[in-house]
Amino acid sequence: MRIVIVGATGNHGTSLVRALSAEPSVTSILGLARRKADWQMPKVEWAAADIRSADLVPLFVGADAVVHLAWLIQPSHDLATVRAVNVEGSARVFRAVADAGVPTLVYASSVGAYSPGPKDRRVDESWPTDGVPSSFYSRHKAEVERILDRFETENPDIRVVRIRPGLVFKREAATGIRRLFAGPFLPSPLLRPALRPLLPVLPLPPRLAVQGVHSLDVADAYRRALLTDVRGAFNIAAEPVLDAHELARLLGARPVPAPAFAVRAAVAASWRLRLQPTPSGWLDLALNVPLLDTTRAVTELGWTPQHTAAEALVELVDGLREGADLDTPPLSGKTGGPFRIREILTGIGGRST
Repeated sequence: MRIVIVGATGNHGTSLVRALSAEPSVTSILGLARRKADWQMPKVEWAAADIRSADLVPLFVGADAVVHLAWLIQPSHDLATVRAVNVEGSARVFRAVADAGVPTLVYASSVGAYSPGPKDRRVDESWPTDGVPSSFYSRHKAEVERILDRFETENPDIRVVRIRPGLVFKREAATGIRRLFAGPFLPSPLLRPALRPLLPVLPLPPRLAVQGVHSLDVADAYRRALLTDVRGAFNIAAEPVLDAHELARLLGARPVPAPAFAVRAAVAASWRLRLQPTPSGWLDLALNVPLLDTTRAVTELGWTPQHTAAEALVELVDGLREGADLDTPPLSGKTGGPFRIREILTGIGGRST
């Protein structure tokens, strides 16, 4: 079985490469990314391809499946570039899958594709996928869902699977996640257990409740989707729910209710001032996305997470404290430059690093 992974060098992609490299039924893996990786894994070859412009068909011909993971979070101040990759690039990937005659397409959707929903119960994959309008990430995920709807109608012989995970964590992704969401000014020493008394309280909106999952567990869901004759969407998340009280407990702080409008204003102001790269739409997303019911993944894929959401988050925090990374461009500490200077010079959310 030959698998092509588009966006193979990031958080999801590196975990999936590991999982498929160890899978006996997979004979070869082609990892595609905008910047070619030097990371060596059995059965894996690498190629550079920008999904906005590359001729993808020759890269897909002969594949048994294409997994589409490529997605931009930054530059958040340049939404034209971000949309060109996320929406238009995804459409190009889907067209190339059809043109190359690939029988299976597995797409990395997200909890972020869902419309606002409940925090007191779980929703299944039938919940509307119209997104949270104030979040560009959510808008793009919802738009790609509509493109994929049309693709399935026009190509009924292609098996399409959509994986919709919650927040995805692992230690090796810590540097990449810090660069994408916190920026160069995050004082890593504040994450050290010995200094946690410096952060005795954690001000969070009471409605904040999200779900996390370990990157390796998400990769296992992709692996199972590739090897099982299933179609459609699968929610992927682990317990427990990461609400304000659980987050504070894991970080050794006391939760303090904070008005959502005040937190949103602070996030928006710091983003406009280029102090950190995350716009306020991400807070809106966390406050509004529903909690996911993973019954379908458990029953049809046989999927069970091997890590709790709490364990995955603690692993990420430990990785942030230690500067953990992996030798691929999106995850490597070298990408930000010495003393994170390259991140600062790119305008913190102004250009991708």
